[in-house]
Amino acid sequence: MTSLRVRLGDLSVGFVHSLADAVRCYGQDPQPLLEQYGLDPARLAELGARLSIPRYMRLGHAAIQLTGEPGLGLRMGQLSRISQVGLAGVTAAQAPTVREAARCLIRFEALYGSNYRGQSSFHEDAGGAWLRFYSISPYNAYNRFVVDSILASWIQQLSTLSGHPLLAEKIEIEFSEPPYVEAYGYLSDNAVSFGAELNQLRLSQTSLALRNPEHCPSTWRHLLVLCEKELEQLTRTRSLRERITQLLGPLLSGGREPDLEEMAARLKLPTWTLRRKLAEEGTQFRAILNDTRRDLAMTYIRDTELAFGEIAYLLGFASAEAFQRAFKRWNEQTPGEFRRSQRQAG
Repeated sequence: MTSLRVRLGDLSVGFVHSLADAVRCYGQDPQPLLEQYGLDPARLAELGARLSIPRYMRLGHAAIQLTGEPGLGLRMGQLSRISQVGLAGVTAAQAPTVREAARCLIRFEALYGSNYRGQSSFHEDAGGAWLRFYSISPYNAYNRFVVDSILASWIQQLSTLSGHPLLAEKIEIEFSEPPYVEAYGYLSDNAVSFGAELNQLRLSQTSLALRNPEHCPSTWRHLLVLCEKELEQLTRTRSLRERITQLLGPLLSGGREPDLEEMAARLKLPTWTLRRKLAEEGTQFRAILNDTRRDLAMTYIRDTELAFGEIAYLLGFASAEAFQRAFKRWNEQTPGEFRRSQRQAG
């Protein structure tokens, strides 16, 4: 069987600390749960330790069940500390302003977390800036807490840095209004917009300009250099195929699939040049697309509880039936047979 080459993503075990703190807030001991997931103190102290995205989502879901608190992600964000995101967080803590700290956290996100679905982004205009978290739809009990914890942690960490409690001017969230909607009140004076097109929060120019009293210019510049070196090392790729595979993740969804022309535009290459370069590597765009879909499908089926219709949506198939046919062609098994075999093997 083909090895699973495409990962859904991973993140620093630093995120586990705020989850554990949130569990304690609800009168529960997080230690047995953490140990169940192999997260003992030695693992949490390990240099560069990462946790896979599917495992993190299962851990978060188990913590929600343990505490009985569906809004646990918001509490996690409220308890987060900027140092928990490693070198990027330590660097952001030396930024001169909230604006530069936010830019830093987002620019160096790959140093503490990666997801094939996309990456966070910062969009500034004359009135303020949007801090945007990518889509991880379809939403369910396993992943809503991720969006909650990220948006809340941005507010918390930037508030701590400036010494002023920040409020978002606006918050927009893709999933439908949850039963715990009142818990978002501390993040903004305005009601959260649910069912939105994006996951994002907006900070005013006044908030962005708040200064960091701990800023040391020379330390800030030194840390930025270290982050840039780490990022360059982490994101260095060896082939055009790898670059295309990385780009495909966020583009696959909603019954559509990217074509050669769209990929060429994103790579800033003429279509004919991309076709020629892929031929020189002994491959074609269609083969890379199919391989990426196959590997992602196998990973989703093995590592998540998503329904096959949801997986079909995420991989850009027009229907669940089209996905089932493709998977049978790739693996000589139906998705259901593959999931059962993986469960039995585990």
